[in-house]
Amino acid sequence: MKTDMTKTKEYENLEKVRKGGRMLTYSFASEQEGSLYEQLYYYIKKDIADGRLRAHEKLPSKRNFAKNLGVSITTVESAYAQLVTEGYLYALPKRGYFVSPLDREIAEKTPNRIQMPLPSEAEPTCFADFMVNGVPTELFPFSVWIRLLRQVMATENEERLLTDRPAAGLSQLRSAIASHLRDFRGMQVAPEQVIVGAGTEYLYAVLIQLLGRSRIYGVEDPGYLRLSWIYERNDVSCCHIPMDESGVLPEELEQSGTEILHITPSHHFPTGIVMPISRRYDLLSWASRAPGRYLIEDDYDCEFRLAGKPIPSLQSIDRSEKVIYMNTFSQSLAPAFRMSYLVLPQHLVKRFYDYLGFYSGTVSCFEQLTLARFLEGGYFEKHINRMRTYYRNLRDQFLMEFRESPLADRIRIHEEDSGVHFLLEVESQWSDAELIQRAEGRGLLLTCLSDYYYDPTHAQKRGLVINYAGIQPEKVSEVVQRLCLCVLGD
Repeated sequence: MKTDMTKTKEYENLEKVRKGGRMLTYSFASEQEGSLYEQLYYYIKKDIADGRLRAHEKLPSKRNFAKNLGVSITTVESAYAQLVTEGYLYALPKRGYFVSPLDREIAEKTPNRIQMPLPSEAEPTCFADFMVNGVPTELFPFSVWIRLLRQVMATENEERLLTDRPAAGLSQLRSAIASHLRDFRGMQVAPEQVIVGAGTEYLYAVLIQLLGRSRIYGVEDPGYLRLSWIYERNDVSCCHIPMDESGVLPEELEQSGTEILHITPSHHFPTGIVMPISRRYDLLSWASRAPGRYLIEDDYDCEFRLAGKPIPSLQSIDRSEKVIYMNTFSQSLAPAFRMSYLVLPQHLVKRFYDYLGFYSGTVSCFEQLTLARFLEGGYFEKHINRMRTYYRNLRDQFLMEFRESPLADRIRIHEEDSGVHFLLEVESQWSDAELIQRAEGRGLLLTCLSDYYYDPTHAQKRGLVINYAGIQPEKVSEVVQRLCLCVLGD
C-alpha cells in the first residue's frame, strides 16, 4: 500500500505527456471528488467530448502514461477500462488504446434538464379536508397488530416469508377473507375465488386484463371519476350511465352497449344511494341476457352502515355467476394498508390462473399473514365495531351542529345512515364553484355533487359532499360555523 506521502506526491504531480506531437496536461488535486482513476477518466472523457482528442487518435501506453503522471498503472488501466466500456475508447491488441469516433454535434449538445417538482409531503394547511378518506390513527390497535406481526416472524417458515408470493395471494389470508365474508356479508365464497392485490386501483387493471380491453365498460354518472380515468388510461371504452334515485337506469344501460358495469349498490358515491332490491334484480337480469356481461360490485365501505343491518351484497343473491365482488381494507384499517381483494365467479377463477397466474403477488407475505391472523382472531370485528361507534358519534355531532346552525332552514341532509359521507343540499346564492372557492378561503376543502358528473349538463347543483371520516371531533363546531359563513355571506 502507498504511504500518505506517496499519495500526496501523486496528487500534486503535474506532468506533460507527449502524444502525437502535442503535449497533454492533466492535474490531480486532493480536494477534488473521486479517486485518482475517476479524475483521470473524467479528464480524458471531457477532452474527447470537447474535441481536443480526435477520432482514432492513439493514447499513451498505460506504463508511460502512469510514469509521466506519477500514478500507478492500475489507475490508468481502470480509467481506460471504464472509457472503453462506455464507448469513448476502443482497444486494438498489441497496438494500444484509441479514441472512438463520436457524432460531434450530438456530443456537444447539453441536454435541457427539466427540474420536476417532487410531490409535497408537507402537512396540509387547511383547517378541515372533506376530500380525503382519513382514519383516526389513535383508534387503530397498533399493539395488537405489532404482536401478531411478531408472531408471524417468530413462527412462520423463513422461506415462506421471503420467497415470491402467488398471484392470488397467500392461501391463509384468502381463507380468512372467505370466512369473514360468510359471517359478515352472508356470502358463500371458496378461498380460491378470492384474489388479493395492492389496492383497488391495481385490481381494476387486473379485471381489465382478465375480461378484455375490447369490451365496453360502464360506470355510474355521477360517480367516482378516478374510476373513469383508470378505465380510460387502460385504453378501454367507458360509458357513463345516468342514474335516478334507485341507481343506474336499466334502459340507459341497455342502450349504451355496456358489457361490464361497475357499480356501488350498497352505498353509492357520492349520492349515498342504497340500491333497492328491485333495481338489483333488474341489473342481474340485464347481465344474464348476454354471456359476456358482468357486474363489478364495489362494496368499499359496507362495514360502516350506521343504522340497521348491513345491506346484503349483490353477489349474495347472484345465481348466474355474473357478479365480481371487490372490497378494500384501506377504508376500514387505514389508507396505508394497500390491501384489497376480488371475489371472482367460479368460472373466471381458472381463466385468472391460466391467463394471469404468472404475475407475482403485490402484497408482502408479512402483511398478508398478519392480516390473516387479525381476521381469524376476531380483532378486525372488534376494530370495526369500535370504528362504527366512533363514526356514528361523529356523524351525530355534525347533524346536531347543522340543525342548530343558521343554515338549519336552508339545508336538507340525504343518506346520512349509509356510510361515512352524506349529501348536504344547500339553498344558496352562490354557484358550486363559488361555494368551493369561498370554503377554501376559510380553510375548508370541499367538493360538490356537480363535480362528480361526467356530463355537466345533468349535474345537480348545490349539493355538498360531506365526507367526514377525516375530521377530528373537536373541530366539528368550528367547521360548521365556517361553512355557514361561506353559504350565508360575510
